[in-house]
Amino acid sequence: MKKILLNIVAFAGLAMTLIPSLLVFSGSMPTQTNKMLMGIGMLLWFGAAPFRNKSAN
Repeated sequence: MKKILLNIVAFAGLAMTLIPSLLVFSGSMPTQTNKMLMGIGMLLWFGAAPFRNKSAN
């Protein structure tokens, strides 16, 4: 259960760093919102990703 939750949080953080950039490029999101979402996504990704593989047991 813990591994599944860490995977969801890590990949949600990764998506929050990729998707806002595409939305800014297409012109449907302001730059300030992009910066905020990418900051949150970065914290989620770097907070959860290192622990994903360690919880295999």
